[in-house]
Amino acid sequence: MSPRITDQPLIHSLLDTDLYKISMLQAFFHAPEFRTVSVEWKFACRNDHGFDLTTLREDVQWQLQQVCSLQFTDEELDYLDQFPFFTHDFIEFLRIFHLDMRFVSLAVVEGQLDIRFRGPLLHVTLFEICTLAIISELHTLAHYGGVDLDVARRRLEEKIDQLKAPGPMPGFHFADFGTRRRASRAWQEEVVCRLHEALPDYFTGTSNLDLARRYNLMPIGTMAHEWFQAWQAVTRLADAQKAALESWVREYRGRLGIALTDCYNMDAFMRDFSDPYFGKLYDGLRHDSGPPIEWGEKAIAMYQAMGIDPLSKTLVFSDSLTFERMLEIYQYFNGRVQVSFGIGTMLTNDIGQPALNMVIKMVAANGKPVAKISDEPGKSMCEDAGYLRYLASVYDIELNL
Repeated sequence: MSPRITDQPLIHSLLDTDLYKISMLQAFFHAPEFRTVSVEWKFACRNDHGFDLTTLREDVQWQLQQVCSLQFTDEELDYLDQFPFFTHDFIEFLRIFHLDMRFVSLAVVEGQLDIRFRGPLLHVTLFEICTLAIISELHTLAHYGGVDLDVARRRLEEKIDQLKAPGPMPGFHFADFGTRRRASRAWQEEVVCRLHEALPDYFTGTSNLDLARRYNLMPIGTMAHEWFQAWQAVTRLADAQKAALESWVREYRGRLGIALTDCYNMDAFMRDFSDPYFGKLYDGLRHDSGPPIEWGEKAIAMYQAMGIDPLSKTLVFSDSLTFERMLEIYQYFNGRVQVSFGIGTMLTNDIGQPALNMVIKMVAANGKPVAKISDEPGKSMCEDAGYLRYLASVYDIELNL
Protein backbone atom coordinates (compact mmCIF):
# COMPACT_ATOMS: atom_id res chain seq x y z
CA MET A 1 0.00 0.00 0.00
CA SER A 2 1.40 3.39 -0.98
CA PRO A 3 1.62 6.19 1.62
CA ARG A 4 -1.56 8.18 2.10
CA ILE A 5 -1.76 11.60 0.49
CA THR A 6 -2.69 12.97 3.91
CA ASP A 7 -3.15 11.37 7.31
CA GLN A 8 -5.69 14.00 8.28
CA PRO A 9 -9.45 13.49 7.82
CA LEU A 10 -10.75 16.00 5.29
CA ILE A 11 -14.34 15.99 6.58
CA HIS A 12 -14.81 16.87 10.24
CA SER A 13 -18.59 17.16 10.48
CA LEU A 14 -21.71 15.70 8.87
CA LEU A 15 -22.90 19.30 8.62
CA ASP A 16 -20.07 19.89 6.13
CA THR A 17 -22.60 19.49 3.33
CA ASP A 18 -25.12 21.57 1.43
CA LEU A 19 -28.41 22.64 3.00
CA TYR A 20 -30.39 21.03 0.20
CA LYS A 21 -28.99 17.60 1.09
CA ILE A 22 -30.55 17.87 4.54
CA SER A 23 -33.79 19.46 3.33
CA MET A 24 -34.23 16.70 0.72
CA LEU A 25 -33.37 14.04 3.30
CA GLN A 26 -36.19 15.29 5.51
CA ALA A 27 -38.61 15.32 2.57
CA PHE A 28 -37.65 11.73 1.72
CA PHE A 29 -37.90 10.78 5.40
CA HIS A 30 -41.49 12.00 5.63
CA ALA A 31 -42.76 10.88 2.20
CA PRO A 32 -44.31 7.39 2.54
CA GLU A 33 -43.31 6.61 -1.06
CA PHE A 34 -39.61 6.42 -0.07
CA ARG A 35 -39.64 4.41 3.15
CA THR A 36 -38.34 1.25 1.46
CA VAL A 37 -36.68 2.68 -1.65
CA SER A 38 -33.13 1.56 -2.44
CA VAL A 39 -31.00 3.54 -4.85
CA GLU A 40 -27.71 3.57 -6.73
CA TRP A 41 -25.50 6.62 -7.18
CA LYS A 42 -22.55 6.88 -9.58
CA PHE A 43 -19.47 9.10 -9.72
CA ALA A 44 -18.56 10.71 -13.04
CA CYS A 45 -15.74 13.09 -13.93
CA ARG A 46 -16.14 15.08 -17.14
CA ASN A 47 -12.55 16.40 -17.26
CA ASP A 48 -9.63 14.69 -15.54
CA HIS A 49 -7.07 17.03 -17.21
CA GLY A 50 -4.87 14.04 -17.95
CA PHE A 51 -4.50 13.02 -14.30
CA ASP A 52 -5.05 9.40 -13.29
CA LEU A 53 -7.79 9.60 -10.69
CA THR A 54 -7.56 5.87 -10.02
CA THR A 55 -4.47 6.61 -7.92
CA LEU A 56 -6.78 8.32 -5.41
CA ARG A 57 -8.92 5.24 -4.77
CA GLU A 58 -7.30 4.02 -1.53
CA ASP A 59 -7.20 7.54 -0.11
CA VAL A 60 -10.86 8.12 -0.97
CA GLN A 61 -11.74 4.87 0.77
CA TRP A 62 -9.81 5.81 3.91
CA GLN A 63 -11.36 9.26 4.00
CA LEU A 64 -14.86 7.81 3.66
CA GLN A 65 -14.14 5.41 6.51
CA GLN A 66 -13.40 8.45 8.67
CA VAL A 67 -16.65 10.08 7.54
CA CYS A 68 -18.54 6.94 8.54
CA SER A 69 -17.28 7.38 12.10
CA LEU A 70 -18.99 10.79 12.38
CA GLN A 71 -22.37 11.59 13.90
CA PHE A 72 -24.26 14.83 14.29
CA THR A 73 -23.35 16.50 17.59
CA ASP A 74 -25.88 17.90 20.03
CA GLU A 75 -24.71 21.42 19.15
CA GLU A 76 -25.23 20.76 15.44
CA LEU A 77 -28.70 19.34 16.02
CA ASP A 78 -29.64 22.29 18.22
CA TYR A 79 -28.56 24.52 15.32
CA LEU A 80 -30.78 22.67 12.83
CA ASP A 81 -33.65 22.66 15.31
CA GLN A 82 -33.81 26.46 15.30
CA PHE A 83 -35.01 26.50 11.69
CA PRO A 84 -38.82 26.29 11.43
CA PHE A 85 -38.70 24.01 8.39
CA PHE A 86 -36.90 21.16 10.19
CA THR A 87 -39.16 18.96 12.30
CA HIS A 88 -38.42 17.39 15.69
CA ASP A 89 -38.93 13.81 14.50
CA PHE A 90 -36.40 14.37 11.73
CA ILE A 91 -33.92 15.90 14.18
CA GLU A 92 -34.25 12.76 16.32
CA PHE A 93 -33.61 10.61 13.24
CA LEU A 94 -30.40 12.57 12.64
CA ARG A 95 -29.39 12.02 16.26
CA ILE A 96 -28.83 8.31 15.55
CA PHE A 97 -27.78 8.72 11.92
CA HIS A 98 -24.39 7.75 10.53
CA LEU A 99 -23.05 6.76 7.12
CA ASP A 100 -22.01 3.15 6.52
CA MET A 101 -19.21 1.78 4.35
CA ARG A 102 -21.35 -1.27 3.54
CA PHE A 103 -23.08 0.89 0.95
CA VAL A 104 -19.84 2.05 -0.75
CA SER A 105 -18.13 0.43 -3.73
CA LEU A 106 -14.77 1.81 -4.92
CA ALA A 107 -13.10 0.09 -7.87
CA VAL A 108 -11.08 0.66 -11.01
CA VAL A 109 -13.11 -0.26 -14.10
CA GLU A 110 -11.63 0.03 -17.58
CA GLY A 111 -8.95 2.33 -16.25
CA GLN A 112 -11.42 4.71 -14.62
CA LEU A 113 -12.26 5.40 -11.00
CA ASP A 114 -15.65 3.74 -10.41
CA ILE A 115 -17.47 4.83 -7.26
CA ARG A 116 -20.96 3.59 -6.47
CA PHE A 117 -23.28 3.98 -3.51
CA ARG A 118 -25.96 1.32 -3.27
CA GLY A 119 -28.46 1.01 -0.45
CA PRO A 120 -31.52 2.57 1.20
CA LEU A 121 -32.12 6.08 -0.09
CA LEU A 122 -32.18 7.57 3.40
CA HIS A 123 -28.79 6.07 4.21
CA VAL A 124 -26.77 6.82 1.09
CA THR A 125 -27.82 10.26 -0.11
CA LEU A 126 -25.47 12.14 2.25
CA PHE A 127 -22.43 10.44 0.72
CA GLU A 128 -22.63 12.71 -2.35
CA ILE A 129 -21.22 16.05 -1.23
CA CYS A 130 -18.57 14.75 1.15
CA THR A 131 -17.22 12.31 -1.45
CA LEU A 132 -16.91 15.00 -4.10
CA ALA A 133 -15.23 17.36 -1.63
CA ILE A 134 -12.81 14.60 -0.64
CA ILE A 135 -11.86 13.78 -4.24
CA SER A 136 -11.43 17.46 -5.09
CA GLU A 137 -9.14 18.13 -2.13
CA LEU A 138 -7.13 14.95 -2.66
CA HIS A 139 -6.67 15.99 -6.27
CA THR A 140 -5.42 19.39 -5.14
CA LEU A 141 -2.96 17.81 -2.70
CA ALA A 142 -1.73 14.99 -4.94
CA HIS A 143 -1.48 16.79 -8.26
CA TYR A 144 -0.88 20.45 -7.33
CA GLY A 145 0.86 20.13 -3.97
CA GLY A 146 -2.00 21.91 -2.22
CA VAL A 147 -3.40 25.41 -2.59
CA ASP A 148 -0.92 28.16 -3.52
CA LEU A 149 -2.39 30.74 -1.15
CA ASP A 150 -0.59 33.67 -2.77
CA VAL A 151 -2.21 32.91 -6.11
CA ALA A 152 -5.59 31.99 -4.66
CA ARG A 153 -5.81 35.09 -2.47
CA ARG A 154 -4.80 37.36 -5.33
CA ARG A 155 -7.52 35.91 -7.53
CA LEU A 156 -10.09 36.27 -4.77
CA GLU A 157 -9.20 39.94 -4.22
CA GLU A 158 -9.56 40.53 -7.96
CA LYS A 159 -13.10 39.18 -7.76
CA ILE A 160 -13.92 41.43 -4.83
CA ASP A 161 -12.58 44.46 -6.70
CA GLN A 162 -14.59 43.43 -9.75
CA LEU A 163 -17.85 43.60 -7.78
CA LYS A 164 -16.94 46.90 -6.15
CA ALA A 165 -15.94 48.60 -9.41
CA PRO A 166 -19.42 49.27 -10.89
CA GLY A 167 -20.61 51.08 -7.77
CA PRO A 168 -23.89 50.24 -5.99
CA MET A 169 -25.83 47.37 -7.57
CA PRO A 170 -29.27 47.25 -5.93
CA GLY A 171 -30.66 43.74 -5.77
CA PHE A 172 -27.38 42.00 -6.61
CA HIS A 173 -26.81 39.00 -4.33
CA PHE A 174 -24.68 35.89 -4.50
CA ALA A 175 -23.85 32.92 -2.28
CA ASP A 176 -21.15 30.29 -1.98
CA PHE A 177 -22.22 26.99 -3.58
CA GLY A 178 -18.70 25.59 -3.73
CA THR A 179 -18.50 22.76 -1.19
CA ARG A 180 -18.52 19.87 -3.65
CA ARG A 181 -15.66 21.14 -5.81
CA ARG A 182 -13.60 23.14 -3.35
CA ALA A 183 -9.83 23.08 -3.60
CA SER A 184 -9.73 22.46 0.14
CA ARG A 185 -11.93 22.77 3.19
CA ALA A 186 -9.64 25.42 4.67
CA TRP A 187 -9.69 27.46 1.45
CA GLN A 188 -13.49 27.43 1.23
CA GLU A 189 -13.63 28.65 4.83
CA GLU A 190 -11.20 31.49 4.08
CA VAL A 191 -13.12 32.48 0.96
CA VAL A 192 -16.44 32.60 2.80
CA CYS A 193 -15.02 34.64 5.67
CA ARG A 194 -13.32 37.11 3.35
CA LEU A 195 -16.44 37.65 1.23
CA HIS A 196 -18.58 38.13 4.33
CA GLU A 197 -16.14 40.79 5.51
CA ALA A 198 -15.51 42.55 2.18
CA LEU A 199 -18.92 42.37 0.45
CA PRO A 200 -21.62 42.44 3.16
CA ASP A 201 -24.18 44.03 0.83
CA TYR A 202 -23.75 41.40 -1.88
CA PHE A 203 -22.64 38.17 -0.21
CA THR A 204 -25.74 36.55 1.28
CA GLY A 205 -24.39 33.31 2.71
CA THR A 206 -23.36 29.77 1.89
CA SER A 207 -24.91 26.43 1.04
CA ASN A 208 -22.49 24.84 3.53
CA LEU A 209 -24.29 24.20 6.82
CA ASP A 210 -21.13 23.81 8.88
CA LEU A 211 -19.75 27.17 7.77
CA ALA A 212 -23.15 28.81 8.15
CA ARG A 213 -23.40 27.54 11.74
CA ARG A 214 -19.89 28.48 12.82
CA TYR A 215 -19.90 31.94 11.25
CA ASN A 216 -23.56 32.86 11.78
CA LEU A 217 -24.27 33.07 8.05
CA MET A 218 -27.46 32.39 6.13
CA PRO A 219 -27.60 28.77 4.88
CA ILE A 220 -28.98 28.71 1.35
CA GLY A 221 -30.55 25.94 -0.73
CA THR A 222 -33.71 23.97 -1.41
CA MET A 223 -33.73 20.96 -3.75
CA ALA A 224 -31.53 19.21 -6.31
CA HIS A 225 -31.92 16.72 -9.17
CA GLU A 226 -32.19 13.67 -6.92
CA TRP A 227 -35.54 14.88 -5.59
CA PHE A 228 -37.05 14.81 -9.09
CA GLN A 229 -35.20 11.68 -10.21
CA ALA A 230 -36.38 9.58 -7.27
CA TRP A 231 -40.02 10.23 -8.11
CA GLN A 232 -39.51 8.52 -11.48
CA ALA A 233 -39.34 5.19 -9.62
CA VAL A 234 -42.37 5.56 -7.35
CA THR A 235 -45.09 7.05 -9.54
CA ARG A 236 -46.27 7.11 -13.16
CA LEU A 237 -43.41 8.60 -15.17
CA ALA A 238 -45.56 11.28 -16.79
CA ASP A 239 -46.58 12.46 -13.31
CA ALA A 240 -43.13 12.35 -11.70
CA GLN A 241 -42.23 16.03 -11.99
CA LYS A 242 -45.63 17.23 -10.75
CA ALA A 243 -45.50 14.71 -7.91
CA ALA A 244 -42.10 16.04 -6.84
CA LEU A 245 -43.31 19.64 -6.90
CA GLU A 246 -46.50 18.78 -5.01
CA SER A 247 -44.74 16.71 -2.36
CA TRP A 248 -42.27 19.53 -1.71
CA VAL A 249 -45.20 21.87 -1.12
CA ARG A 250 -46.73 19.40 1.34
CA GLU A 251 -43.44 19.10 3.21
CA TYR A 252 -42.41 22.75 3.39
CA ARG A 253 -45.65 24.69 2.78
CA GLY A 254 -44.04 27.57 0.93
CA ARG A 255 -40.73 27.55 2.76
CA LEU A 256 -37.54 26.64 0.85
CA GLY A 257 -39.48 27.62 -2.24
CA ILE A 258 -36.94 27.73 -5.07
CA ALA A 259 -37.74 25.02 -7.65
CA LEU A 260 -35.05 23.41 -9.81
CA THR A 261 -36.13 23.39 -13.46
CA ASP A 262 -33.77 21.14 -15.40
CA CYS A 263 -34.13 17.54 -14.34
CA TYR A 264 -36.00 17.22 -17.66
CA ASN A 265 -35.72 20.59 -19.39
CA MET A 266 -37.18 24.06 -19.01
CA ASP A 267 -40.00 23.56 -21.51
CA ALA A 268 -41.10 20.33 -19.82
CA PHE A 269 -40.84 22.03 -16.44
CA MET A 270 -43.03 24.93 -17.52
CA ARG A 271 -45.73 22.57 -18.79
CA ASP A 272 -45.97 21.07 -15.29
CA PHE A 273 -45.39 24.29 -13.35
CA SER A 274 -47.62 26.70 -15.31
CA ASP A 275 -50.40 26.58 -12.75
CA PRO A 276 -50.90 29.58 -10.47
CA TYR A 277 -51.00 27.08 -7.58
CA PHE A 278 -47.31 26.34 -8.06
CA GLY A 279 -46.49 29.82 -9.30
CA LYS A 280 -47.80 31.47 -6.14
CA LEU A 281 -46.48 28.90 -3.65
CA TYR A 282 -42.92 28.77 -4.95
CA ASP A 283 -40.71 31.83 -4.45
CA GLY A 284 -38.81 31.30 -7.67
CA LEU A 285 -36.73 29.01 -9.87
CA ARG A 286 -33.13 27.80 -10.09
CA HIS A 287 -31.19 27.63 -13.35
CA ASP A 288 -28.57 24.87 -13.58
CA SER A 289 -28.05 24.21 -17.30
CA GLY A 290 -28.49 25.72 -20.73
CA PRO A 291 -28.33 29.36 -21.94
CA PRO A 292 -29.20 31.49 -18.87
CA ILE A 293 -30.64 34.48 -20.72
CA GLU A 294 -32.98 32.32 -22.79
CA TRP A 295 -34.01 30.43 -19.65
CA GLY A 296 -34.70 33.66 -17.78
CA GLU A 297 -36.83 35.03 -20.59
CA LYS A 298 -38.91 31.86 -20.57
CA ALA A 299 -39.37 32.14 -16.81
CA ILE A 300 -40.50 35.76 -17.02
CA ALA A 301 -42.95 34.96 -19.83
CA MET A 302 -44.35 32.04 -17.83
CA TYR A 303 -44.98 34.21 -14.77
CA GLN A 304 -46.60 36.91 -16.88
CA ALA A 305 -48.87 34.31 -18.49
CA MET A 306 -49.94 33.24 -14.98
CA GLY A 307 -50.75 36.83 -14.04
CA ILE A 308 -47.83 36.96 -11.58
CA ASP A 309 -45.52 39.96 -11.42
CA PRO A 310 -42.02 38.62 -12.21
CA LEU A 311 -40.56 41.16 -9.78
CA SER A 312 -42.23 39.23 -6.97
CA LYS A 313 -40.17 36.13 -7.86
CA THR A 314 -36.48 35.25 -7.75
CA LEU A 315 -34.43 33.53 -10.43
CA VAL A 316 -31.37 31.80 -8.95
CA PHE A 317 -28.54 31.18 -11.41
CA SER A 318 -26.05 28.45 -10.47
CA ASP A 319 -24.61 26.96 -13.64
CA SER A 320 -20.91 27.35 -14.47
CA LEU A 321 -20.81 30.89 -13.17
CA THR A 322 -17.93 33.31 -13.22
CA PHE A 323 -18.02 36.78 -11.70
CA GLU A 324 -18.15 38.28 -15.20
CA ARG A 325 -21.15 36.13 -16.07
CA MET A 326 -22.95 37.04 -12.85
CA LEU A 327 -22.61 40.73 -13.64
CA GLU A 328 -23.82 40.23 -17.22
CA ILE A 329 -26.92 38.33 -16.09
CA TYR A 330 -27.67 40.85 -13.33
CA GLN A 331 -27.40 43.79 -15.71
CA TYR A 332 -29.61 42.08 -18.29
CA PHE A 333 -32.47 41.21 -15.91
CA ASN A 334 -32.17 44.08 -13.41
CA GLY A 335 -35.56 45.74 -12.94
CA ARG A 336 -37.47 42.90 -14.60
CA VAL A 337 -37.16 40.08 -12.07
CA GLN A 338 -35.24 39.49 -8.86
CA VAL A 339 -32.00 37.59 -9.47
CA SER A 340 -29.60 35.78 -7.20
CA PHE A 341 -26.51 33.68 -7.83
CA GLY A 342 -24.94 30.57 -6.37
CA ILE A 343 -21.33 30.26 -7.49
CA GLY A 344 -19.24 27.17 -6.91
CA THR A 345 -16.14 26.02 -8.73
CA MET A 346 -14.93 29.47 -9.82
CA LEU A 347 -15.19 30.68 -6.24
CA THR A 348 -13.80 27.88 -4.07
CA ASN A 349 -11.51 26.26 -6.67
CA ASP A 350 -10.16 29.20 -8.66
CA ILE A 351 -6.59 28.70 -7.49
CA GLY A 352 -4.64 28.98 -10.73
CA GLN A 353 -4.94 25.29 -11.62
CA PRO A 354 -7.72 23.47 -13.52
CA ALA A 355 -10.50 22.07 -11.32
CA LEU A 356 -12.24 18.75 -11.80
CA ASN A 357 -15.73 18.91 -13.27
CA MET A 358 -17.31 15.99 -11.48
CA VAL A 359 -20.68 14.86 -10.19
CA ILE A 360 -22.28 12.02 -8.30
CA LYS A 361 -25.83 11.36 -9.53
CA MET A 362 -28.58 8.87 -8.86
CA VAL A 363 -28.76 6.33 -11.69
CA ALA A 364 -31.26 3.79 -10.30
CA ALA A 365 -34.04 3.53 -7.73
CA ASN A 366 -35.88 0.36 -6.71
CA GLY A 367 -33.89 -1.50 -9.35
CA LYS A 368 -35.17 0.75 -12.14
CA PRO A 369 -33.12 3.30 -14.07
CA VAL A 370 -33.65 6.98 -13.36
CA ALA A 371 -32.20 9.93 -15.26
CA LYS A 372 -31.70 13.63 -15.57
CA ILE A 373 -31.74 15.16 -19.04
CA SER A 374 -31.15 18.91 -18.42
CA ASP A 375 -31.07 21.84 -20.83
CA GLU A 376 -27.49 21.23 -21.87
CA PRO A 377 -26.19 18.30 -23.94
CA GLY A 378 -23.46 16.55 -22.02
CA LYS A 379 -25.09 17.04 -18.62
CA SER A 380 -27.55 14.20 -19.10
CA MET A 381 -26.81 11.20 -16.91
CA CYS A 382 -28.33 7.75 -17.30
CA GLU A 383 -26.89 4.24 -17.68
CA ASP A 384 -29.82 2.93 -19.72
CA ALA A 385 -30.07 4.54 -23.16
CA GLY A 386 -33.46 2.95 -23.78
CA TYR A 387 -34.90 4.43 -20.61
CA LEU A 388 -33.41 7.83 -21.43
CA ARG A 389 -35.14 7.80 -24.83
CA TYR A 390 -38.41 6.74 -23.20
CA LEU A 391 -38.15 9.49 -20.60
CA ALA A 392 -37.49 12.02 -23.34
CA SER A 393 -40.51 10.85 -25.29
CA VAL A 394 -42.79 11.09 -22.24
CA TYR A 395 -41.67 14.67 -21.56
CA ASP A 396 -41.52 15.62 -25.27
CA ILE A 397 -37.79 16.35 -25.23
CA GLU A 398 -35.51 16.09 -28.24
CA LEU A 399 -32.34 14.30 -27.17
CA ASN A 400 -28.91 15.30 -28.41
CA LEU A 401 -26.94 12.15 -27.62
